[in-house]
Amino acid sequence: MKKEERDIEKSYPISEYVAKLRRLADCLESEEPFEIQIAGERIYVPVRAVYNIEHEREEDSEEIEFQIKWEHS
Repeated sequence: MKKEERDIEKSYPISEYVAKLRRLADCLESEEPFEIQIAGERIYVPVRAVYNIEHEREEDSEEIEFQIKWEHS
């Protein structure tokens, strides 16, 4: 079943953001899949995912993105 394309950026209060990062870190350390709900959709991140950090700089702003990528099998 093919999923619809999606490009969403969701902001969270700091306490919720920290809780999500802690759950992610726990899953990574335990080598378990990670589950997260973003804008009403539950996302299942497999253990085989690739994790990277991206830094972007423009004239008047900077951005750091913690990215998780994987291919559907």
